[in-house]
Amino acid sequence: QVQLVESGGGLVQAGGSLRLSCAASGRTFSSNTIGWFRQAPGKEREFVAAINWSGGRTYYADSVKDRFIISRDNAKNTVYLQMHILKPEDTADYYCAQQRDYRLTYYSKAAYDYWGQGTQVTVSS
Repeated sequence: QVQLVESGGGLVQAGGSLRLSCAASGRTFSSNTIGWFRQAPGKEREFVAAINWSGGRTYYADSVKDRFIISRDNAKNTVYLQMHILKPEDTADYYCAQQRDYRLTYYSKAAYDYWGQGTQVTVSS
């Protein structure tokens, strides 16, 4: 069983920064890809970023590339999402998830089966 808990969300002005954390329990965390997704009100949950088990490979949605950085510390069972130059369109609930089905691509929600409860990020203009 894996439990994921996100934290670090909040209210920030456009142009500001936030760092989200995803703390995990369970033995499989350090051997799996972890993804961040977000869901804005009235919209579908969308892929934001992902990092493979070792941290050697990272992937980003085009909308956040060059602004967000995903990283992980397996010793702490934690994945981070550092967000810079935040825009009002980044406003959403942010979720982390652990990939389990590697037949599916990392940006597919269906590839992930353990999800956190989410943390809210609000960017004011």
